[in-house]
Amino acid sequence: KIYRSEDQQSKICLQGVAQYLTFCATWSFQRLHRQNTDTMPERRPFVRLPTDVYPVNYGLCLKPDLIDFTFEGKLEAIVKVNLATNQIVMNCADIDIITASFVPEGGEEINATGFNYQNEDEKVTLSFPSALQKGSGTLKIDFVGELNDKMKGFYRSKYATPAGEIRYAAVTQFEATDARRAFPCWDEPAIKATFDISLIVPKDRVALSNMNVIDRKPHPEDDSLLEVKFATTPIMSTYLVAFVIGEYDFVEGQSSDGVTVRVYTPTGKAEQGKFALEVAVKTLPFYNEYFNVPYPLPKIDLIAIADFAAGAMENWGLVTYRETALLIDPKNSCSSSRQWVALVVGHELAHQWFGNLVTMEWWTHLWLNEGFASWIEYLCVDHCFPDYDIWTQFVSADYTRALDLDALDNSHPIEVNVGHPSEVDEIFDAISYSKGASVIRMLHNYIGDKDFRKGMHSYLLKFQHKNAATEDLWDCLEQASGKPIALVMSSWTKQMGFPIIVVDQEQQGDDRILKISQKKFCASGPHNGEDCPNWMVPISICTGEDPGCTKLKVLLDSPETTITINNVSPDQWVKINPGTVGFYRIQYSSGMLESLLPGIRDLTLLPVDRLGLQNDLFSLSRAGMISTVEVLKLMEAFVNEPNYTVWSDLSCNLGVLSSLLSHTDFHEEIQEFIRDLFTPIGLKLGWECKQGEGHLDALLRGLVLGKLGKAGHKPTLEEARRRFKDHVEGKQILSADLRSPVYLTVLKHGDSATLDTMLKLHKQADMQEEKNRIERVLGAISAPDLIQKVLTFALSEDVRPQDTVSVIGGVAGSSKHGRKAAWKFVKDNWEELHNRYQGGFLISRLIKLSVDGFAIDKMAAEVKSFFESHHAPAAERTVQQCCENILLNAAWLKRDADDIHQYLLKRKAPPV
Repeated sequence: KIYRSEDQQSKICLQGVAQYLTFCATWSFQRLHRQNTDTMPERRPFVRLPTDVYPVNYGLCLKPDLIDFTFEGKLEAIVKVNLATNQIVMNCADIDIITASFVPEGGEEINATGFNYQNEDEKVTLSFPSALQKGSGTLKIDFVGELNDKMKGFYRSKYATPAGEIRYAAVTQFEATDARRAFPCWDEPAIKATFDISLIVPKDRVALSNMNVIDRKPHPEDDSLLEVKFATTPIMSTYLVAFVIGEYDFVEGQSSDGVTVRVYTPTGKAEQGKFALEVAVKTLPFYNEYFNVPYPLPKIDLIAIADFAAGAMENWGLVTYRETALLIDPKNSCSSSRQWVALVVGHELAHQWFGNLVTMEWWTHLWLNEGFASWIEYLCVDHCFPDYDIWTQFVSADYTRALDLDALDNSHPIEVNVGHPSEVDEIFDAISYSKGASVIRMLHNYIGDKDFRKGMHSYLLKFQHKNAATEDLWDCLEQASGKPIALVMSSWTKQMGFPIIVVDQEQQGDDRILKISQKKFCASGPHNGEDCPNWMVPISICTGEDPGCTKLKVLLDSPETTITINNVSPDQWVKINPGTVGFYRIQYSSGMLESLLPGIRDLTLLPVDRLGLQNDLFSLSRAGMISTVEVLKLMEAFVNEPNYTVWSDLSCNLGVLSSLLSHTDFHEEIQEFIRDLFTPIGLKLGWECKQGEGHLDALLRGLVLGKLGKAGHKPTLEEARRRFKDHVEGKQILSADLRSPVYLTVLKHGDSATLDTMLKLHKQADMQEEKNRIERVLGAISAPDLIQKVLTFALSEDVRPQDTVSVIGGVAGSSKHGRKAAWKFVKDNWEELHNRYQGGFLISRLIKLSVDGFAIDKMAAEVKSFFESHHAPAAERTVQQCCENILLNAAWLKRDADDIHQYLLKRKAPPV
C-alpha cells in the first residue's frame, strides 16, 4: 500500500510547487524532550480472534446496488472446527447479518440463535443451540451492507462519464482491517484461506476480482444483471481480496514470462494506461528473476480508481491506484508524474511476492512488507529507467525524511506491537516505509547483492503461501551470508532513533588514524543521558584518492573505536559513509569538514555525498549543534551544482528555513538569499528545453523556476506571467513540466482575477493530474480573503475527497497568514473533516500539514488542547509529533534568528 500521494511520495516529485515547502517542512520533524521509551499512545484492550474455528475456503457472492448504495451478500465458508464450541467469533463491521447456519460435513444444518455484535472491537459472535463438533463444515451467512463513502471497505467511488453524467463504481480497500466491512470474515493476516468470488452486476459494467473470470451468465431473476464467477484464488489473507464494478477501458500486454497484464482506465482514456503497462510488463520479469520465484497468478490487473485514499494498494492480481499514480497522458503529464507512476507500479508489484505470497504474521511486522517494497521499487525503476538517477533521489525522498522523523522523542521503533485496529493505521508512516527502506538498503549493502538475493529466495520458498515474522527473514539472510544479521538488525528495528557518528582524525606518517564514536541523535541535540542506546553500525570509509570506492568497512559495535587507514597522504580527505547508505548522521571535526568542502565546489564528491553532507549539517543546525549561519555559508558553495536531486534537497531545506523565518520581520532577506543562490542555475537552464536534455533536466528546470518565481525573482515572474497569459488564451500551451512553476509563480504574486482564472482551468481540466497540480498551488495566493476562498474550495464538490488535504496543506505551507487561516479552518470544520477521514492516515496528514510549521510555544499548547477535546485516535502520535516540532521550531528561532539576520544583512553590505 502506498500511503503517500505523489506530493507526499517525495521531495523529488514536486518541482518547486508550494506544496513542496509545506511537505518538506512537515517531514523535518524534530526532537525536544529526552525520552528513550516508545511513546505509543495509550493502548486499547485487544484480543485476537479465537482459533477454535478457522476458514479453509470462502465462497462469496456479492450483489451491489449502484443506485441505493447498498449490497447483499451470501457467504458459504468451508471451515474447520478445532475444538467443539457453541459459538463462532468473526470480524464484522457495518454489516447486518440476516441469517446464519452451520452444516457439519454429512450432518444436519444448525441455525444460529443469536448474533452478538461487539461494535467497538468490530467482531460478531454467532451463537448456536448446541456445540459444533470437531471436524469440517460449512458456515452459511446471508447479510447486507452499505456501499459507504469513506474510501474503505466496500465503497462507492464517484466518476463522470465522457458525456458528463455523474455515476458511481463499487470498489474495495481492505488493508489494514476493512475486509470485515464487505463480508463477515476472519480478518487477520495470518488466517489465510482460498476464495471463490462471484459478483452480480449490471451487464453493462466491468466486474473484476483477484482472479480471472471463469463464467459469465445472466442472473435468473433479472436479465439486466450478470453473474460473474472468478477462479479460485491461492491461499491468501483477507486484506488482499478485491473487487471492482464500474465502467472502464483497458490496454493489455503480456510479460516475457507469459503473464497477462491489463491496465484499466476511465472510459475513453485507454491511451493513458500505456506507460504503466510498459512499466508493469518490464517489472514482472525483473522481480521473477530477482526473487527466482515465478509470479503465481495467471493475470494481473492495474486499475485507476477515482476516489481513493491511499496512493495504491497491492491486492493480489488486482492492484488499485489513484488515477494520478497510474495514468500518464503523453502530452499533458509532467516528468515527475511519470517517475511517480513508475515507482508506485514497482512498489505494488513487489508486494505480489513480498507481502502477498509471503505475508507478515501480524501488523507488528508491517514494516517488513512496506519497507521492503519501498526499497525495491527503486531497484526496479533503476532497472527500467537508468537515466532517472533514482538512488540519489532515494536519499532525498526517503532516507533524509526518515532521519528527520526518527530524531523525534515521539518517533517509534520500526517494529511496533500493534493490537486494536485503530492502532494499525498509525504505523503507515515514514518510519515503516522510509526508515524501513533505508535500513534494508543499508543491510543490502552490508551483505552484498549476491547473498542478499540468495537469502530472499530461500525466504520466499520457505514461507510461500504462509506467514512470517521479521526474524524469519533475518534467519534466511544470515544463513546465506554468514553474517550476524539478527544481531545487527535488531538494534535498528527494535529501538527507535539512530546514532550520530562523531569523527576526528590525526595523521601518523603515511597513515590516518580515525577516532569514531556513536551516541543517540536527537532533534534538539545529541543524547547525553546515562542510558544511551547503542547500534551495530556498518561503517564504510573512502578517501579523496578515489571518492567512488570504499577503502575500508568496519562494524561499529561499541560506543567508540579507533581505526587506522594505511597509505593516506596528509593532503587527502577522508569521508565516512560514501553513498550515504548508513542510517546515521555524521559530525566531523572542523578540520575534516574543511577538507571536504572543496569537493562540493569542484564536484569531486559524488552527488549523493554532496547532498548527504549538506543535509547532515542542516540537521545539526536545527538541533542546535552548529549555527545555521554555517549551513548558509555551505549552501553558497553549491553555486556550480548541476545535479537535480542535490538542488531538490537544498531547495527543501531552504523551504524549511523560509517557513521558519516567516515568523520574523526579515523574511524578505531569506527570499533574496534564495534568489541569489538559484539565479545562476536558472539562467543556465532557461525556459526552453534543449536538444539532448533528459528526464532530470526537466525536473531541475521546474524546480529552479518555481523556486525563483516563488521568491519573487522579477525576470522569472514577468516571463511566467507572459507564458501564463498565452496558455490561458490558447496561443501557446505550457509544456506539462512548466505548469507547476508557472501556476505557482503567478498565484503567489497574483490577485483575485488570477485565482478565478486558475479555478476555471481546474474546472476545465479533464485530467486528474492537472486538477491536482492546480489544487496543490492554490494556497500560494497571498490576500487573506482569497486564502479563505481557497479553503472553502477545498471542501467543495469540485475537489475529490482525498485531495482536500493537499489544498489545505498548500495554504498552510505558503505563508504566515495561510498557516493561521488553515489551522482555524481545520478547527472550524473539524467535525466534517474527521468524519470524512477518521481512522485513516489522511487525518494524520491533514493535522501534520496544518500545524507543523508553527514556531511559537503557545501554539503547541493550543494544538494539544484542541486534540484533547477533539479525539482523533488514529492520529494521536501525529499530534504529539507536531507539538514537539512546534516547540523545536520555536527554540531554533530563538537561538539562531539574530545571527541569521546579521549574516543576511552582512553578505549584502558593500565591502568597506
